[in-house]
Amino acid sequence: MDQPDLTLSPSAAARVAAIAEKQGKPAILRLSVEGGGCSGFQYKFGLADAPDADDLIAETDGVRLVVDPVSLDLVNGCVVDFVDSLGGSAFRVENPNAAAGCGCGTSFSV
Repeated sequence: MDQPDLTLSPSAAARVAAIAEKQGKPAILRLSVEGGGCSGFQYKFGLADAPDADDLIAETDGVRLVVDPVSLDLVNGCVVDFVDSLGGSAFRVENPNAAAGCGCGTSFSV
């Protein structure tokens, strides 16, 4: 893999910054992938205190998105967005590697 490609949208960056400020934490969003969910893999989001030494880091408006090397294989090329709609508010991953997803948008298969 040449240069890993991750994007944190401005709306997602703004939401992470707001959550981090309320919790008194750094504006660092960790995206990881775990086995499970209705399609085989599921996305997991959480605030991180600091990136790990081997994390890939993408930055938008001073907010960092960090991904570990194992998860990166499954999310390389993705865009993390924050969507606020009638159905609810959520972080959404637009993942070009996913062969299929589910209606909830939190799990996928490759």
